[in-house]
Amino acid sequence: MLTVRPSIDPAITAIAPQFRALSIVVEAAPIANAAIGQEALRAACLAVSPETPAWAEAHLAAWSEVFKSFGAKPKRTPCSAEALRKRVLRDGTMPAIDPVVDLYNAISIKYAIPVGGENIAAYKGEPRLTVAEGTELFDTVKEGEVVDESVDPGEVIWRDDKGVTCRRWNWRQGVRTRLDSTASQMWFILESLPAMPEEALYAAGDELIEGLQRMMPGAKIEKQLLSIA
Repeated sequence: MLTVRPSIDPAITAIAPQFRALSIVVEAAPIANAAIGQEALRAACLAVSPETPAWAEAHLAAWSEVFKSFGAKPKRTPCSAEALRKRVLRDGTMPAIDPVVDLYNAISIKYAIPVGGENIAAYKGEPRLTVAEGTELFDTVKEGEVVDESVDPGEVIWRDDKGVTCRRWNWRQGVRTRLDSTASQMWFILESLPAMPEEALYAAGDELIEGLQRMMPGAKIEKQLLSIA
């Protein structure tokens, strides 16, 4: 079984006490039921509301405060879950992108939780959540071209040995490690703060795992709780 050992910098404790996350590692199998992702996304979009789930408003507000604490502006660069839910609440739907991406976006929308999906085979070393020095490089797309940009000093980032894989904690993923359904090795990270009940975090992870198993029967999947409490 593929092993991924994400780490959390102790400095994150001062920024987000009691942060916890589920790490889910997948050795993929051929996709047999591609519609699973789109169906999950459609159901999540139809069911979403500002009051559902019960912890949604408090959880997203907590993420906004965390973003402010390291200098980010959550109105301009919100956490990924808030950005997705705002889009769906405004438009009533979200177009399908890719079976696997649709599935984890559905979980994010339904549970009001940031969910990242990464092609772990593209990583150099292990994923780690840390505070940026400001010299790290992040690959992104501008005017149709992939370019490198520096991150802000003090910004919370996910990174590997080569560079930044996600800016502003979970705001925007990079190009190099971007996930789609063709990847053979996948890594998902579901990130929560205390405003979200721990049992809800596990329910979100279990639903993602169930969807992946239905989509690609035979996939090998393992999950691990990460915590700095």
